[in-house]
Amino acid sequence: MRPTLAPFPMTRLRRTRRTAALRALTCETALGVGDLIWPIFVRDGTGVEEPIPSMPGVVRRSVDLVVRVAEEAAELGIPAICLFPYTDPALKSELCEEAWNPGNLSNRTIRAIKAAVPEIAVMTDVALDPYNSNGHDGIVRDGVIVNDETIE
Repeated sequence: MRPTLAPFPMTRLRRTRRTAALRALTCETALGVGDLIWPIFVRDGTGVEEPIPSMPGVVRRSVDLVVRVAEEAAELGIPAICLFPYTDPALKSELCEEAWNPGNLSNRTIRAIKAAVPEIAVMTDVALDPYNSNGHDGIVRDGVIVNDETIE
């Protein structure tokens, strides 16, 4: 069987280019500064910036320095940041109690950022591994993560 050749052009794209709205809907992806989320690694302390050995070029910052980074992000037009807390090992437990402490590092950092840069969106890592003494993302019973108990 032989395919039938249609006269060129087979498809006319004029209707998808007719208006600015249609062009925007059908254009290639355009990534801009407004699409970015700045990841920030936070730790306790004041005036502290320490390298993360497993991630060359990346640092953990104390809350006061994280606020400065949030201000810089807003000045650059970056609309959001995402916090990744480093919890003091002394605060970690098998039941991850520090995760729901209103005064934990994540909550203190969010309050400080919102006081200084209210317009920036703040996301957090909701995983439990920063608070779990055994490093898992959930509560562990008899070597198994118990999902139902974890989400309560």
